[in-house]
Amino acid sequence: MLIRSPKPLHPRESEVTDHDAWLSRRLFLKKGVAGALAASTGGAGVLLAGCETTAVTARNSDGKLELGIVKPNKSYLLPDTITEKAAATTYNNFYEMGVLKSDPRENAHLLKTAPWSVRVHGMVDKPADYQLEDFIAPHQLEERIYRLRCVEAWSMVIPWVGFPMADLIGRAQPTSKARFVKFTTLLDPSMLPGQRTPVLDWPYVEALELKEALHPLTLLTVGMYGEVLPNQNGAPLRLVVPWKYGYKSIKSIVDIEFTDHRPVPSWTRAAPNEYPFYSNVNPSVNHPRWSQARERRITNIPRGLDAIGALLEPKIETLMFNGYPEVAELYRGMDMTRLF
Repeated sequence: MLIRSPKPLHPRESEVTDHDAWLSRRLFLKKGVAGALAASTGGAGVLLAGCETTAVTARNSDGKLELGIVKPNKSYLLPDTITEKAAATTYNNFYEMGVLKSDPRENAHLLKTAPWSVRVHGMVDKPADYQLEDFIAPHQLEERIYRLRCVEAWSMVIPWVGFPMADLIGRAQPTSKARFVKFTTLLDPSMLPGQRTPVLDWPYVEALELKEALHPLTLLTVGMYGEVLPNQNGAPLRLVVPWKYGYKSIKSIVDIEFTDHRPVPSWTRAAPNEYPFYSNVNPSVNHPRWSQARERRITNIPRGLDAIGALLEPKIETLMFNGYPEVAELYRGMDMTRLF
């Protein structure tokens, strides 16, 4: 099958540090972080004013997280129409809050995000337990516009606010034995009522190879549309990996572990034949129950017609790696029809 890819709008493969170098701790410490930062910087953006000042993140008197200075990153602009905020915060999956598309919005008020702590541990030289403010504060927040492709064959285009995962990895300093990064969602059925059901083994777990986590596209996200992440979209901290199906972008993260063995993500454990570890967007490999060759691009959904509105959206051609061909180098020599 001929896969059509758009002209890359992001750093070329030749500009990304070779992943084998990242696996050497000495090279990682000497040049890895600098390379990741250089690949992720940019200029003015489209939604926010743009500023070179370091971000300062705190909480207001009500305990709500406040974003400091956010730097729009020109390197991650897209020609696609941005999905309306009302649609992106209305039509989404967050099984911890329920299996229906409307459940996350309806149950969002139950999730309390202050205080919030994040544990970084495992095969790292600098493990730590952070309060969210301290976790974010050293990093320059930036806005990036990414495509989001759901395995259910619908997609959106969303302006996220966050910082490169590579920056956090630079702080944690993985040992030479670390090969994977495991992410875990909050486990609290009182705030996440979907966890009272056996649809998955809770808590929700996702994972990346270290080389994937280090790629400049991988983003730890604390906001969208220039505002703090809504609860229904994974507040206060989620991962965004735009070349993979959406369930890889785990929400409401409380634990980040570096390990030498490959973790088993929640959906992979539940149905390994449908949700493999890598789960890269690949239009030539169908889900066992539907085609992945095309997708419904959701731009706006009328209030009260969530599911119906989505079904009426026109279909477009799905792009290999969701239109991010620069990540292909990560999988050189691998059979993406089997592992996709």
